[in-house]
Amino acid sequence: MNLKRYQEAIESSNIVSKTDINGIITFVNDEFCKISGYKKEELIGKNHNIIRHPDVPKENFERLWNTILAKKTYVSTVKNLAKDGSTFYVNTTVIPMVNENDEIEEFIAIRYDVTENVKLTKELKKKEEELEQLNSTLELRVKKQTQELRELNENLEKRVKEEVEKNREKDRFLFQQARLASLGEMIGNIAHQWRQPLSELGIILYKIKKVFKRKNLDTDEFQEVYQEAKNVIKKMSDTIEDFRNFFNPHRPKEVFLVREALDEAMIVMQRTLEKYNIRLDVICSKEVKIEGYKSEFSQVLINLLNNSKDAFIKNDINNRVIVLEIKKFNEKYAMVVFKDNAGGICESIIDKVFEPYFTTKHASSGTGVGLYMSRMIVQNSMNGSMDVENIEGGVCFKIKIPVCKEKEI
Repeated sequence: MNLKRYQEAIESSNIVSKTDINGIITFVNDEFCKISGYKKEELIGKNHNIIRHPDVPKENFERLWNTILAKKTYVSTVKNLAKDGSTFYVNTTVIPMVNENDEIEEFIAIRYDVTENVKLTKELKKKEEELEQLNSTLELRVKKQTQELRELNENLEKRVKEEVEKNREKDRFLFQQARLASLGEMIGNIAHQWRQPLSELGIILYKIKKVFKRKNLDTDEFQEVYQEAKNVIKKMSDTIEDFRNFFNPHRPKEVFLVREALDEAMIVMQRTLEKYNIRLDVICSKEVKIEGYKSEFSQVLINLLNNSKDAFIKNDINNRVIVLEIKKFNEKYAMVVFKDNAGGICESIIDKVFEPYFTTKHASSGTGVGLYMSRMIVQNSMNGSMDVENIEGGVCFKIKIPVCKEKEI
């Protein structure tokens, strides 16, 4: 039943097709038919090049076949042609499926529609070119207008300067809008780059389960680990959607228990804490409800746990303990106090840890946006505050968030 639901989840959220080793279509899902404009009976039994776009170079398809016939996964953004002659773009992952004799039986292709992203990129590039052209000629046009108006009347000079400043402000606004559009597109692309590997991980996980079952190794312990892995994949998939909606001002808030956000964080972090022998002591004297975005607050807790883990390793701490206390600060606020004994933060830089792109880690381990984003989530999304101070042997983060009144729940 879990397998069937998982297959349904993949097929309902992705564009899926199967072909035999010669590229003849043996299966398509409804999403494939919807984007291509063909009916299933028009596709089954046909060569997959039925949707091949004539603009795509022949070398691209040679590279595809060389890759999958070598039993490797092929990943690319592909331009296709629908039945009605329209063009659509999909991020495509083609996976060779082999039998027990390591022979290819068929190919499975999982796709994600990025047509709007491609169009947006082209439009954004066009706008940037127009903006660049506007900026390159702006100074010349301003000087010319100023000279003409000075000859008419000195009083008009002030008006000219005002108009020039308006134009510059408009350019700055357009440039800012372009940057925001670019950021939104980047987040969308990152979300897709996560989605494809997660789909592949799900398939790999299912293959592992089949192998274990075939060899009679499908024990209760394996089932527990298998379910944990599925939960982590689902949590990461949910996080993708949260990041895609991060800049959406109309997303609805929810009322939730602080402990629930911690439980979600532990889905991701439980194995990590066990691996590095880190003990987490949770003190929760009273269940506290707050309003905001549970998944985002869960990310805040995940970031704090990861930072402590890295500090334990860096400072070679033996007895590794994190204490997380959830309590009411007063009748109006909930307080989450996060303490560790990982050595603390150097006093000369502790005031900078919430600045964007500031990090004490190696470039391969951190980007310096984790604590910045955490504080932004607490302040902007939940009307709270987040502060840090050194304590004996470690560091203490204090997060204060307004609680929900009983009549609001």
